[in-house]
Amino acid sequence: MNPDMVMYEEEFQQIQGVCSRLHRDANAVAVLLIDKNGQLIAESGETGHLDTTSLSSLTAGNVAATGGIASLLKEKEFTGQFHEGEKTNVHISLVAQRVILVILFDERSSLGLVRLRVRRASDELQGIFDSLISKVEQPSAPSIFSEITDEDIDNLFND
Repeated sequence: MNPDMVMYEEEFQQIQGVCSRLHRDANAVAVLLIDKNGQLIAESGETGHLDTTSLSSLTAGNVAATGGIASLLKEKEFTGQFHEGEKTNVHISLVAQRVILVILFDERSSLGLVRLRVRRASDELQGIFDSLISKVEQPSAPSIFSEITDEDIDNLFND
């Protein structure tokens, strides 16, 4: 996401819904959606025991490093990564070149199921972010702050 991007409640709820559905449909332990700067946007599943701030930051760094490897190999980018652990597996994918989707899963799921569900969720997320960008770029109604006068501000503090 662009650091100047505004997230509206409607789009946030849609994004949260996609993450929740992906968590359920992929039988994942947890789902995180992170911007490329390492900021957590949304999460679903068993995240209470996780340091999501550190995980988000490290994942964004990992994606950036992988982008450097892709560049050295004359690739545009590597859109997906998979890390297999003893108990937890991690699937990382870049969505619409804007955000990073992280799926944590264990033996209750499989890489094939996760990849299948991530494909659908990525398409949905891309649509939401495209819609959000066009909403932000549209000239909108004047800001509510444009109606506030200096007198209104003075009155606020004189009460």
